[in-house]
Parts: sequence; structure tokens; C-alpha cells
Amino acid sequence: MGKATGLVVFDAATVRERLTVGAAIPVVREAMIALSSDRVRQLLRSFIAVGEGKTFAIMPAALLDAEVFGAKLVSVFADGQGRKAHEGVVVLFDGVGGAPVCVADAGEVTAIRTAAASAVATDALARPDAHRLAILGTGRQAAAHIEAIGKVRDLKSVTVWGRDLDRTRAFAAEHSVEAAPDVESAVAGADIVCTVSTAVDPILNGAWLAPGTHINVVGSSGPMAAEIDAELVRASRFVVDHREHVLVHGGEFLRAKAQGLVGDGHIAGEIGEVLAGRVEGRQSADQITVYKSLGHAAQDLAVAAWLYGTR
Repeated sequence: MGKATGLVVFDAATVRERLTVGAAIPVVREAMIALSSDRVRQLLRSFIAVGEGKTFAIMPAALLDAEVFGAKLVSVFADGQGRKAHEGVVVLFDGVGGAPVCVADAGEVTAIRTAAASAVATDALARPDAHRLAILGTGRQAAAHIEAIGKVRDLKSVTVWGRDLDRTRAFAAEHSVEAAPDVESAVAGADIVCTVSTAVDPILNGAWLAPGTHINVVGSSGPMAAEIDAELVRASRFVVDHREHVLVHGGEFLRAKAQGLVGDGHIAGEIGEVLAGRVEGRQSADQITVYKSLGHAAQDLAVAAWLYGTR
């Protein structure tokens, strides 16, 4: 990166102003290729419980090509009503001189780069003619995913479901989409499904999906939570963001494995391998594809480096 000239701080408002989903998509795409090409050094994330429903997580990484390293430090606090707040910072260091050069609001960075990663996976794995989107969840990621998926597919319809029907209707009205009373109705006829909920146990049954559907599994980020059932894991071409992390923290995969439905070899590959052309993505129009997203410091640092470059 070169010699640091001082610490730059991007607060939440500045991140929102400068970082769009459209700008983040190519940045995250390259970060995922680098992650799957031995151009990123990354440790497993670590979690510290700091109270009931409260977690502090540390996610370190180094981007060798960009000559930067750093970490995301984030708190994940449940509000007791089915929602979780992500607060924290992404700290970027200059890989040449070793000095910290940038601090960015992690909540804003996470919201944007997560949806961008789903868009990257959707572009690689969904059918080219996919145009019907279902969103399971009504939080911040739901809104971000509607925007992001719309960047890579020409969406004709969007349906949303949430546990609270009144909240779902309000969300649908705000974003000019359709509200569904239940998950089965929401995903009926969908070409693309994004699970962005706080569910601990599966809300999506694979039997409800039409052949050829692509699913981004996003909301569950630890080994004890799962948004889709084990049968869907088994029946799908299962692509992950990072194999090592999913084998330890991918709740849906771990449940299917514990039930004897899949082994480690069921992971078809990492999305970075698909993007680099080393692993085949979708193999047929009728195949159901799943992208398991945990989110990684490589994405956060790549976005922070992009922000730093815009200063």
C-alpha cells in the first residue's frame, strides 16, 4: 500500500455515503478469488460470550496482493425480539510500514459487503434467466439483498417473509415488494431465495423449492444455528465462501453431516474457485444450488482498502 500518512476514520455516515453495493460487488468478487487462491492469510474467527445473547467476535486477515492486513472487531447483540445488532470497527494496517491507516464502521461495511457477496454468488450460480426473488427476513440485510441481487439479475418480482406479519407488511410497503404470510408461500415459484433471518432452527424446507432454484444462506453465522433443513443441504450443489470455516462454523452443513446425510466431500467448492474457473458452478438448469455465506475478514479488509483509496 505504501507509506501511511495518518489514520483515516470512516464513520457510519461516511461509509454509507461512499460505499455502494454496486461499488462493493467487484471488490468482494476479487477478495473471494484471492481467498481461494492462497493470496489471503486468514485465521478462524474467534468468539467471546459477553452475556446472554451477546457476543464479541474477532476476525483477522492479511491481503497479500494489496499489502494490507487487519481485523474486524464486532459485537453481535440480540435485542430479545428476534433481531441482532452488529456494531464494531474494521481496522486496516499498511503491510509495508506496519502502521494502522484506516478505521471503518463495521456495521455499515458488513451490511454492504454481505449483500455484495450474495450478489457475486448469485451471478455465478443462479440461472441466467432467474428473475423471481424471495427474501426470508425483514432486517437490514433484507433491504440490502433486494438491491444487491437486482444488480446481477433483472428482477420481475420480489416477495418477502418475516416472523412478524405486521412488520413484514410494513417492510413490503416501504420497499415496494410483496409480503407473504408464510415461508412456503414466499418461496413458491422463486428462482432465487436469500435467507437473511436470525433463525436458530431451519425455516426453509427444501421440499418447497422448485427445481433450478438458487439459495443464498446468509443469516446463520455460527455452528449452533441453521436456516435451511438438512435435506436441502444434501439435495443441493453446495458451494461455500470458505471451506475451512464452514467445516467448523457452518451450522446447516454441520447438522446435515451429524445426521449422516453428507460428508466433507459434499462441499462442491468455494465461490472463489468457481469464479476463477477451477470448480464448476451450476451444472444444469434444474439443479438446486446453495451458497453458504459466513462472511470473512478478507471481504471487510478489501472494502476498507477500497474506502481508504477514495480518501
